[in-house]
Amino acid sequence: MKLKYLISGLSIVILMLSCKETTPVKEAEMAKETSFEYVVDQFADLRLLRYQIHGFDELTLKEKKLVYYLTQAGLAGRDIIWDQNYRHNLTIRQALENIYTSYSGDKKTDDWKSFETYVKRVWFSNGIHHHYSNDKIRPDFSPEFLTYLLKETDTALEDEAFDVIFNDADVKKVNKKKGVDNVAASAVNFYGADITDAEVESFYSTAYKGPEGRPVEAGLNSTLVRENGQITEKVWKSGGLYGSAIDEIVKWLELAKEVAENEDQARTLGLLIDYYNTGNLDTWDEYCVAWATNTGGNIDWINGFIEVYNDPKGYRGSYESIIQIKDFEMSRKMAVLSENAQWFEDNAPLMDAHKKDDVVGVSYKTINVAGEAGDASPSTPIGVNLPNNNWIRQQHGSKSVSLGNIIESYSNAGGSGRLKEYAYDQEEIDLELEYGKLADKLHTALHEVIGHASGRINQGVGQPKETLKNYASTMEEGRADLLGLYYLMDPKLQELGLVDDWQKLGKAAYDGYIRNGLVTQLIRIKLGDDVEEDHMVNRQWVSAWVFEKGLEENVIEKVERDGKTYYNINNYEKLRELFGELLREAQRIKSEGDFNAAQELVEGYGVKVDQDLHAEVLKRNEQFTSAPYSGFVNPVLVPVMDEEGNITDIKVEQPDDFETQMLQYADDYSYLKP
Repeated sequence: MKLKYLISGLSIVILMLSCKETTPVKEAEMAKETSFEYVVDQFADLRLLRYQIHGFDELTLKEKKLVYYLTQAGLAGRDIIWDQNYRHNLTIRQALENIYTSYSGDKKTDDWKSFETYVKRVWFSNGIHHHYSNDKIRPDFSPEFLTYLLKETDTALEDEAFDVIFNDADVKKVNKKKGVDNVAASAVNFYGADITDAEVESFYSTAYKGPEGRPVEAGLNSTLVRENGQITEKVWKSGGLYGSAIDEIVKWLELAKEVAENEDQARTLGLLIDYYNTGNLDTWDEYCVAWATNTGGNIDWINGFIEVYNDPKGYRGSYESIIQIKDFEMSRKMAVLSENAQWFEDNAPLMDAHKKDDVVGVSYKTINVAGEAGDASPSTPIGVNLPNNNWIRQQHGSKSVSLGNIIESYSNAGGSGRLKEYAYDQEEIDLELEYGKLADKLHTALHEVIGHASGRINQGVGQPKETLKNYASTMEEGRADLLGLYYLMDPKLQELGLVDDWQKLGKAAYDGYIRNGLVTQLIRIKLGDDVEEDHMVNRQWVSAWVFEKGLEENVIEKVERDGKTYYNINNYEKLRELFGELLREAQRIKSEGDFNAAQELVEGYGVKVDQDLHAEVLKRNEQFTSAPYSGFVNPVLVPVMDEEGNITDIKVEQPDDFETQMLQYADDYSYLKP
C-alpha cells in the first residue's frame, strides 16, 4: 500500500499499503539553503519538484545497469496508466501534444496560456481527471479555440474524444459515493461502459479465487467487458490487452535479470517476466512471495498492476513502477521497528481474537528513488508497504519502505507560512518546528511497518474488498493511521532510541493530525464538494470521530478567534485513549467484515464538510502562493557507451523543465495506439 502526504498540515501526497496516499509530511520545516534547485514549475494547483538520487555514484557499474534497465522497464508501461485512467486519454494526449509542439501562432494570448496550463495539468494527472479529486479537469478555453488549434496544426480530435473535454459526461474518474452505481458512475477504464456494479459482484462471486487459504487478487490484471452478451475478462499480458507495452516492459526486465545482484533476485525477476507473459495470478502471487522474502541486495523495485484505489470495486490494479536504492544509514535506524513488531502487536488495544500471534517478516527500509512511472509519477507516495495480498503478508511478511529523497525534496521546497496561519498558538508552532518532521517520519514508519501488518481477519470472513466493498481502502488506511497514532505517544519509542522526548513528539504528531484532518486538508477540495479521496476521507473520519467522542471531557476544543477557527487539544492522554478505542473498532470491522459499521463510520464522519468552515479555510489560504499538490520530474539516466556499444557508465542528469520531460516520454515510450 502507499502512503501519500502533504507538507504542512496539508498532507503531501502519500500512503501506499500498498498505500498510495499520504499522511502529512508537513510544511513545518523551513527551506534549507542548498545549491540544488528543487522547484521546477508551478501552475494551477500543482507544483513540480526535482529529487536527487543519493548514493547512485557509489554503485558498481553492474548495479547502475540494473537501476537503468529497471527504470526503462517502468517507463515502457507509461501508456498503460493513461488508458486505465480513461478510455479517451491516449487519443486526447496525442492531439494535445501535437498542438503543443506544432502550433506557430500567437502564444502570448490568454487562450494559449490557458491551453498550456491545461496540457500540463493533463500530463500531471495522467489523463483528463484530477489526480487527487478525480474530477474532470475543466479547461479555461472554449471549444472554438481548440477547434482553431486543431485546424492550425492539422491535428485530428473528433466526436466523443473532443466533446468530453467540455461537456458533463464522465465527470468523475472514480465515484465511491453511497447510493450510486459506483461502476457505472466511474469513468475509469477498468470496465466496459455498459457494466454495472451488480454485474461485477455477480461475476466475482463465481470467479476463480485461487487455492484454499491462498486467494488470488481476482480481477487485478484485467478489464471486465461484455462480448456477445457475456461478461468476460480481457487480461493484461503479452499477447493480450496492453500487450505491445508489456512486451517492451519484459524486454527491459530480461536485461535487468542478466545483471541481478544475486540468484534470488534473478529468480524474482524471472517470475515477474513469467507473470507478464501469462497473466496468471497464481504466478503473480508466487512472484510476490519471492519479492517479499528477497531482502538481499542494494537495489529493489516495484513494478506491476498494484494499487486498487482507482477501481470503485477495489479489484483492478493501476500500473506503477518505483526503482529503489537502499539508504543504508536510515535503514539501520528504522530497522528497530521491524525488530519489535511483535511487541507493538501484543500491546495494541485490539481484541485478543484480532491480534496476530506471530507478525512475520516485516521489513522497513529508507530508500532513495531512482525513477518512477505510471501511477507513481508525477504524483508519488512517500511510503510503500507491499505486497497487498493478505495471506502473503500473514505467512511471508511484507516490505515497507520510506522514500527518503522524496521526503527530503518536499521538506526542502516547503515553508512554514500555513503552519503559522492554522496552528492554535505558539506552543503548537514550536512543537511542530522541533518535532514535526520526525513525527511524520515515525508515523509513516508505524503506519506501514506495524499498521498494515497488524491484525487478522476472522476465519471464514472474506477479503475487505468483498466485505467492506467501496469502504475497504479508506478503512484500511484509517486503521493503519490509528495504530501509528496510538504509538506515537508511547514511551516505547524513547526506550528504543527513536526519540529524545516521546511526549513532545506525540503532542506534535497529534496536533498536526487533527489540524490536517479537520482543517487544512480542506484547501484541496472545492467549496461545496464532499471529501472523496480515500486518504482524505480516512483522516477526516478519524479526526471527526475523536473530536465528537471527546466533547464531554473537552479533549479537543474548537476555538473561534478573530473570525478564525482552530482546534486545540486539551488532553493528549485522553486523545490517545480515543485513538485506541477507534483502532479497536476499525480492526473489528475489518476482522468481522462489518460493512454496515464501516458505512456508518465513513459516511457519518468522513465525507460531509462544514461549509462555513470550508469557506473560511479557503479564504485564509488565499494569502499563500504555494500550490497544495506537489509532484516530481524524474532524473534522466543516460548510458555512456564505448565504441562497441557497451555501457561503461550511467550518468544522472536533471531535467530542465516539466514539459520537455513529458514530450520526451511521449517520443520514447509510446507503445499503445490510441
